Amino acid sequence: MLYFNSQKIPELQGLNFSQRMQVVRTAADKLPTPTKVGLNTLKLIILFGLFILVARADGWAIAGYVLLLVMAYPLVTRPITYALCQSEFAAVRRQLFTQKSSDQAND
Repeated sequence: MLYFNSQKIPELQGLNFSQRMQVVRTAADKLPTPTKVGLNTLKLIILFGLFILVARADGWAIAGYVLLLVMAYPLVTRPITYALCQSEFAAVRRQLFTQKSSDQAND
C-alpha cells in the first residue's frame, strides 16, 4: 500500500514527526545500494523534467511550473520512499527507541 503521509504508516504509529522522520531516514540509509541508486535516479528524472518545463516557460507560466514542481516532487517521491523502506520500519523503530530508552535508564 502506498502512503502519502508518514502518520498513516502502521509501523510508525505513536511517534511524533521528528521521530518518524528519524526512522524513515535510518531505514532509507539501510536500503541496498542498487535500490538507493534507483530511487535517486527516479528523483533526478522527476526534477530534470520539471526544471526543463520551467526553463522553457515564459512569463507567469514559470510560476505555475515552479508550483507544480514544489507540489509534484514530494507527492511522487515520498510514497515511493515509504514503500521501499517499509520492511525496515519496525526493526529501525525498535533499534532506535529501545536504545534511547536504555540509555536514559543508565543515566
